[in-house]
Amino acid sequence: MDRLISGQTTCNSVEKRSNGDSNLDNSISNAVRDKLRLMRDIIEKEDPASKVTDDATLLRFLYARESNVEKACEMFAKYRKWRQTCVPLGYIPETMVCNELKHKFVYIQGYDKVGRPVMVLLLARHIACQSNMEDFKRFVVYAFDKMSASATRGQTKFSIIADFADWAYKNVNLRGTIAAVQTLQDFYPERLGKIYLINRPYIFWAAWKIVSPFIDKVTRQKIVFTDDKYVKETLLKDIDENQLPEIYGGKSPLVPIQDCVVPNWPPVTSS
Repeated sequence: MDRLISGQTTCNSVEKRSNGDSNLDNSISNAVRDKLRLMRDIIEKEDPASKVTDDATLLRFLYARESNVEKACEMFAKYRKWRQTCVPLGYIPETMVCNELKHKFVYIQGYDKVGRPVMVLLLARHIACQSNMEDFKRFVVYAFDKMSASATRGQTKFSIIADFADWAYKNVNLRGTIAAVQTLQDFYPERLGKIYLINRPYIFWAAWKIVSPFIDKVTRQKIVFTDDKYVKETLLKDIDENQLPEIYGGKSPLVPIQDCVVPNWPPVTSS
């Protein structure tokens, strides 16, 4: 994938918004297209402003509710209300998350073999007591939004490498983790491709017992508990060496999320 000079990552533009189904994969069945049109009719009747939402976005909500149009519409309505309340600008400016950014524990790191952007979390750099809960939740939205915008054309998912190396009690943020999980599941349906949990210390399992009940079945299926002896081999199955971070035996330098260049980011929003 493209790389910008000075080690920054160049990612593709944010999701295009258009009417009709021209942005859908040709492999989608007519039955699904019919449900998608019905879903659009319902949500646009209830909220005319949702007309700008593209079909690929609606499709994610439809899939997340197993093609149940009524449930998909309910989920999308909650998402729209949440965005209007919590993300009124349409995105989270970096000036609102500078406290989290300064710790440099989140990176956008190239792409995997199917074009999903890869996020790397160096979790030992996150100090729980130095993080305000509201700031952290805003940062989660900032990170998920930028990851979503950086996906390659035709790809809507991203993957995460969550690195617990040197993770200790001072790094444990149970409330923040649960909030991040719920935000991902409720407002970013069908965005997660895989999440690799690597270098897990013993205390990870104590935290896992508390957090895991909040993880739904679909998300659990995307979790890879990576054997510490085979981290590089496991990651290389899905990520080319030139896209894999150097710290895992690849050839790519780490790029902090704030230094990742995404065309058309921040997104242009209507007034």
